[in-house]
Amino acid sequence: MSSDQLSVTFAALADPTRRAILAHLAKGEASVTELAKPFKMSLPAISKHLKVLERAGLIVRSREAQWRFCQIKAEALKDVADWLEQYRQFWEENLDRLDDYLQELQEQEKKHDRKQ
Repeated sequence: MSSDQLSVTFAALADPTRRAILAHLAKGEASVTELAKPFKMSLPAISKHLKVLERAGLIVRSREAQWRFCQIKAEALKDVADWLEQYRQFWEENLDRLDDYLQELQEQEKKHDRKQ
């Protein structure tokens, strides 16, 4: 995933309404009306959020007669997870080193206490 696309994806995920919409879609396809129900906003406002999610590649929209349905696109979220994975590994390695250091200090403290 390019860094520009990653920026677009993170910008889309920055809004709590859009994250809530994605959480709803993670349970399955939904109509725009269904997605709008939990929010105190107009259908055009929800549609704007959906456009942002669609541009970021996080959802796809389809039309059946007069109904518009949305579906989550997991590929974009996988790209974000893959990007974050490198930082998870970094922090795990640092925390492992910190754990080793703390254990070493505890052993030294035990040895010091035995000598007294």
